[in-house]
Amino acid sequence: MKLISYTRNGCTSFGVLISDQIIDIPMLWPGPNNPRNLLELLWVDEDLQKTRDLAEKADTFIPLDQIKLLAPIARPGKIIALAGNYADHIKESGRALGLSDAPRQTTTPRPFIMPSTCIIGPEDMIPWPVYSEQIDYELELAIVIGKTAKCVTPAQALDYILGYTIANDVSARSVTYKAGRAVRPWDEFYDWLNGKWADGFCPIGPAIATKDEIPNTAALNMHLSVNGKIRQQASAGQMIYSPADTVSFISQIMTLEPGDIIATGTPKGVAMATGQWLQPGDIIECTIDAIGTLRNTLGPCPAHFYKPLET
Repeated sequence: MKLISYTRNGCTSFGVLISDQIIDIPMLWPGPNNPRNLLELLWVDEDLQKTRDLAEKADTFIPLDQIKLLAPIARPGKIIALAGNYADHIKESGRALGLSDAPRQTTTPRPFIMPSTCIIGPEDMIPWPVYSEQIDYELELAIVIGKTAKCVTPAQALDYILGYTIANDVSARSVTYKAGRAVRPWDEFYDWLNGKWADGFCPIGPAIATKDEIPNTAALNMHLSVNGKIRQQASAGQMIYSPADTVSFISQIMTLEPGDIIATGTPKGVAMATGQWLQPGDIIECTIDAIGTLRNTLGPCPAHFYKPLET
């Protein structure tokens, strides 16, 4: 089953996507307290059985070309991402130091959190932030949590995954506020982290494919193109830490809740390695088997950049 959020005739709703038609779930939901969005649905229909039953009985459909797709979950409670989950990407980034021949057995994941204001949907414009002149892309398979998870094992973790979507972990690779700044420990790390937090820097979509649609994430092919030219191409099976490993690890650190999104890292081919930075108007398309294609355009470059130490 594919779950989507959308707008039609000025109204926002959500539903099940079947081929090129949509079943609107709120319209079919019995009772006065309908879930208002997909996030609320995950809290009230944990195993999605009620949603499946409604979809099976539906006799009213909305053509896909009559709606605009939105981010499936517009404001998740948490967005978590992994740094360095593909060995080839670690190497191309020049950060291979400490990468063993068997990193899954000798290291642990490196998760970080992003604000929900990073989320935008399919076809939305990615705003160019005022603090960076170098903008990059990162194709990622994203996990969507289906029920509350705390201290689960890798063997248990799949029970807590609702499904998967696509994320583009857009990254600002330079910061303009570095100019004139005194050198301090950890500045490089925080500059990198700040480069993940800009508004609109985590497009997701176009749908959430429930885990029954993707029985083996390792078999998923994925690629990213810029203006039609392939930049990234990989298999999700190349991840160092699988989705089950990742959910288990993060659940030891924090409680995961329905609708939380975990971006699982990017494969090689990012602009940081080639110098082919994104330019205003570039069209970025992220495609993963069984989920679809997430398309966004980079917005115009700011007329003025943020330089707080200028006199």
